[in-house]
Amino acid sequence: MVKNSRGLPPYFNIDPDAALADLDAPLSTAGFAQIARACAQGRSDLASRGMNEDGRKTLRLFSTWEITRYLIPVAQAHFRRVLKLHPDLPQGQSETEGGAKWFTLDEVLRLRAHFASEGSKAKEYRPYRPEGLDAKLVAVANFKGGVGKTSTAAHLAMSAALDGYKVLVIDLDSQGSMTSIFGGKVEDEWQTVFPLLARHYATYLRTENQRRQDRGETPKPLDETLSEALTVTTGDVIQSTHWPNIDLIGAQLNLYWAEFQIPVWRMAGRGWKLWDALTDTLAADGVLSDYDLIFIDTPPALGYLTINGLAAADILLVPLGASFLEFDSTGRFFDMLHSTFASIEEGENMAARALGRDEMAFQWDAVRAVITRYDDSQQAELGALMQAYLGQTLSPHRQDFTALIGQAGEQVSGIYEADYRDFNRETYARGRETFDATYAAFKRLLLGIWRREELVAKETKLGAA
Repeated sequence: MVKNSRGLPPYFNIDPDAALADLDAPLSTAGFAQIARACAQGRSDLASRGMNEDGRKTLRLFSTWEITRYLIPVAQAHFRRVLKLHPDLPQGQSETEGGAKWFTLDEVLRLRAHFASEGSKAKEYRPYRPEGLDAKLVAVANFKGGVGKTSTAAHLAMSAALDGYKVLVIDLDSQGSMTSIFGGKVEDEWQTVFPLLARHYATYLRTENQRRQDRGETPKPLDETLSEALTVTTGDVIQSTHWPNIDLIGAQLNLYWAEFQIPVWRMAGRGWKLWDALTDTLAADGVLSDYDLIFIDTPPALGYLTINGLAAADILLVPLGASFLEFDSTGRFFDMLHSTFASIEEGENMAARALGRDEMAFQWDAVRAVITRYDDSQQAELGALMQAYLGQTLSPHRQDFTALIGQAGEQVSGIYEADYRDFNRETYARGRETFDATYAAFKRLLLGIWRREELVAKETKLGAA
């Protein structure tokens, strides 16, 4: 630290010999490994805060007060009466004699199912989900880091799980932050989406080889990686989490090699639709019918993994801060999205027009930008200007930054995993309110999309009759 009784400039009066004395030795390549090991140790120590003796994350319990305020729309007195009348239902556990009852989330879901079948028909105990429609895929993306992308995706997944939806989280970011939040264990790239993308290319190559043989041409060999990938299903890479209704496809550093391998495959197989790899594989393995919502956390760059996530998505959420630089960067992100997907469409449709086939076009059910880490006292004017420019594309809800969010981040967990007894109840209620409101805005979007599709399906069915 430079000490200057005059309060710095002019221009710091730094003595070169003193600066040299503070300087450490030049860094070699091996030095990066040493820094990485230190970070890995720190990451492991910090992540272990939320783990049990077996090295696994556990989800906290939920009190009667919390259940009746947030999760099941019944009064506490009625909730207790129902438990007393139905001893076969989960009864919870008390930490002290005659103390408050606490329940696991799995028990909460069972209780919700009971109220849905036996409770008031005027209340919605289960979330709206039209029958016969696939899961909705939600990509959270922006190529500027630090905008709250992973935090937003994680909290939306947790909110949806508390709401009763069955959720799959797919981590496409090789940094693996989302994987850490959900306590995932990923040894190498074969426990990520990598083998699913490789399988999609291998399937394409196998089909092309059959055509080559039919034409009397020599087929292209499948290497060991592609041959092994053909044996991997999505179920093989999905792992359960400490949330009973959230599953995970994790990520780790080796996943980044997909960014180098995918273009190699594309060069070898020009007809391979690499942008469809994730979508097609999830559909082929029945994943879209196994879940209600699939959240995709993308890398902070518009690479091949991000393209797969965006192409697979029905809903695109773009978090950004209320600052000029983040607004500017996000505008460039949308410009790059346009250039990238328009280029894909043009390349595909030139061939389609020549062959007299239908042209392709990417489409998203909804695209919303979401202001995160918002401070109304400092950013209200800029937030209003951004709203004026972006209109409906910018969600009117702005995600406030609170002390509860910061504390949860220090514990490598989400605010919904924080025990409100570490605060007072109203502090906890205020702290989680901004993410509750974020989910409410998202759910309104989701339900509108599902309802639109449900009505279209009904009209199509009536037309066919």
